[in-house]
Amino acid sequence: MTTKHKTFISYHHANDEQYKIAFKKIFADIHDIIVPWDVEIGDIDPNLKTDTIRRKIRDEYFRNSTVTVVLIGSQTWQRRHVDWEIYSSLRDTNANPRSGLVGILLPTHPNFNSPNYNQYIIPPRLYDNLQNGYAKLYDWSTDPTRVERWIYEAFLNRNNSQISPNLQRDLFKNNRTGNQWQ
Repeated sequence: MTTKHKTFISYHHANDEQYKIAFKKIFADIHDIIVPWDVEIGDIDPNLKTDTIRRKIRDEYFRNSTVTVVLIGSQTWQRRHVDWEIYSSLRDTNANPRSGLVGILLPTHPNFNSPNYNQYIIPPRLYDNLQNGYAKLYDWSTDPTRVERWIYEAFLNRNNSQISPNLQRDLFKNNRTGNQWQ
């Protein structure tokens, strides 16, 4: 597990920025186990057409990434950009091979440290891929050995010929509201 993986970090920008910063500091700066990549606030003009934003995410931000980590707070499931990032990371194209997928429940998530989780308050596309075994879900940890193992296993799983990612769900057109998805 000594190879660092280019790891795309997907998260709710307004609510969970501090966890993204901590994740990068702990696992890239201090322990040097990942090459982090993410879309920063202001990187993409929100006034662009939806298809242009999706293309920029896919072609510019997922280039050569091998694993996507979704940091899941209480409202991450509502975010269209998180849905688009998960979708882009799971597509296997000539320009961008598919990535492994890991979900990490943050301490702000209602199911953090619980033996079970409510499927309706995690990103729906992540849930689809937990169901078929392509993705895994864990609780937030600062243990570099544990997180390195999660990322490595996701990296290996991306080329598992027996499990294909589930991309069947329609892409979000807008952010969602409410207490959970249906």
